[in-house]
Amino acid sequence: MTISRRVARPLMASMFIAGGLDALQHPDSKAKKAEPVALPLAEVLPLPDDPVALVRINGAVQLGAGLLLALGRLPRLAAAALAASLVPTTIAGHRFWDEPDDRARVQQRIHFLKNASMLGGLILAASDTEGRPSLSWRARRMREKARDRVKTVKGDD
Repeated sequence: MTISRRVARPLMASMFIAGGLDALQHPDSKAKKAEPVALPLAEVLPLPDDPVALVRINGAVQLGAGLLLALGRLPRLAAAALAASLVPTTIAGHRFWDEPDDRARVQQRIHFLKNASMLGGLILAASDTEGRPSLSWRARRMREKARDRVKTVKGDD
């Protein structure tokens, strides 16, 4: 693993580890903000309709995936899980468009854009193959090799 990955992954993960712990320990403070997003999500996904439970679930995902990313274990899967958890967190927690106070709106927009930036980094981390071929490339390659073997056995050239 390169030095940049050894440094970047824990740095990116640190916010999720801290946020996940906080959500697990203090879900009530976030549940009220989560309601506008949590309840519609619970209707379409097999999730509980209790905002406190959803905040805890999201916190557990962020803590677990954050730790995996920081440790370099299953980093692509961890980054994808963090990206998936960040979208509802951002929409619920930083609704700058609903903020009536100008100062608060500016602060919420900054946090919204910070999370959007983190999402971009997570997308890059989720697609980082560390120089190895991607799974889709390997699958295509295996299919081509199998097809070539079948042609050789059948005598088709």
